[in-house]
Amino acid sequence: MAEKFKKILIANRGEIALRIIRTAREMGIKTVAIYSTADRESLHVRFADEAVCIGPPSSTDSYLSIPKIMAAVEITNADAVHPGYGFLSENADFAEICTEYGVKFIGPKPEHIRQMGDKITAKDTMIKAGVPVVPGDGELLKSVEDGLQQAEVMGYPVIIKATAGGGGKGMRMIAAPEEFQGAWDSARAEAKAAFGNDGMYMEKYITEPRHIEIQVVGDQYGKVIHLSERDCSVQRRHQKLLEECPSPFMTDELRERMGQAAIKAGEAINYEGVGTVEFLVDSDRNFYFMEMNTRIQVEHPVTEEVLDLDLIREQIKVAYGEHLTGMNYVPKGHAIECRINAEDPWNNFRPSPGKITSFHSSKGHGVRVDTHVYAGYTISPYYDSMIAKIIVRAPTRADAITKMERALNEFIIEGVKTTVPFHQWLMKQEDFREGNFDTGWLGQQTLPKG
Repeated sequence: MAEKFKKILIANRGEIALRIIRTAREMGIKTVAIYSTADRESLHVRFADEAVCIGPPSSTDSYLSIPKIMAAVEITNADAVHPGYGFLSENADFAEICTEYGVKFIGPKPEHIRQMGDKITAKDTMIKAGVPVVPGDGELLKSVEDGLQQAEVMGYPVIIKATAGGGGKGMRMIAAPEEFQGAWDSARAEAKAAFGNDGMYMEKYITEPRHIEIQVVGDQYGKVIHLSERDCSVQRRHQKLLEECPSPFMTDELRERMGQAAIKAGEAINYEGVGTVEFLVDSDRNFYFMEMNTRIQVEHPVTEEVLDLDLIREQIKVAYGEHLTGMNYVPKGHAIECRINAEDPWNNFRPSPGKITSFHSSKGHGVRVDTHVYAGYTISPYYDSMIAKIIVRAPTRADAITKMERALNEFIIEGVKTTVPFHQWLMKQEDFREGNFDTGWLGQQTLPKG
């Protein structure tokens, strides 16, 4: 086993940086925060052992600048880098450069990131591993005419996706031939702007799908285990708003099959670290591989709460070189996470940056709030609008919903608009309470007006 880390630089910001700092401190590891000038007053800067300013607010000039981050690694003598999620967390070049500098990248090997980052390569890998995939050959579409020919054979509806995609960008559902040209043009433009790559491929569109993901962890010696599932089906335009575990759609038999498929996916590439295998599940409980995220995810606290497990700690231990000793996990009780964004939910979720004038965090048994903000903190317009996550755990799903309602009512934030009212509305919806929803459900609802 490799020597334990003395100092970890966290190549991220906000609540996930603070989350990593807390676990590292409990493990006796010193931490380095990096920050842009816009994040000077963030709590992750305050609570790290050291902090280095790496540039102006623009992500390109700060959190996405590999030379600046590596300079911070060098001047602080950090021996490991934790990328968190977003930014450079799935950048194979960054992982490779860390390795070349003799610094441990707390995550998978660069080749894992590359294999799973390209959707066509990932799909081909899963087919070879025997993991069910969405119908579609995964080949790059050459033109609109090529797509129309394939769709005719496959049958509508179909979905075109950016091969370098993520976060719902560069995706369009097409229900009829006459929709193809417009969807093709807009998806490619969006993909080019987001990823610098407008390559597209096509799959059969799964109707009424649930988005259910399996958490996995693999050590450096070929062992991969799964840590149960999370249901992420409450979405707006492919963006997750709420996650829970266990899924109200899950059965013991389905969990076993999906868990084994996720393990096959990890074993197929000899995966190292914490990752998530994401599936679409149709109304008949057939499931299909969608993608693999080679990083910690926003919704990881849901799994932590039902398994009584610190996933960041597990991530660091695997990076040390420790052997996995646990078996596959089954959730106990129920956990729900609501993402609190600085957005106006009654005005098309328009971003709402600005100064927080009053802040009170929810508390009490079974309530956890992960956040980096406080009264007087200014929310920057430069970054993702998520400012907090409220996570509750309870013996049953009904109890968890009741507890979440209480926690949302107790969560006070003034000075900016947030999605708290949306989640209060959601908890009262009969379809949600009964577990009767899929990824398209929210788009079919009429939200209140502000």
